[in-house]
Amino acid sequence: MEIDHESVVGFAKSWGLFYLIALAIGVLIYAFWPSNKKRFDRAKRSILDKDDKPWS
Repeated sequence: MEIDHESVVGFAKSWGLFYLIALAIGVLIYAFWPSNKKRFDRAKRSILDKDDKPWS
């Protein structure tokens, strides 16, 4: 069985697309999961805690 370049490119494009879509869905599920709300709210507030005044 001989594999040519077009077959490899077609395989990489189709499965790469499915991989990236699955990864994006996984990230969205993680970001909007209800138990992560406290963690993200704490991170949102902590960014402003230390940088609230100019450097001295």
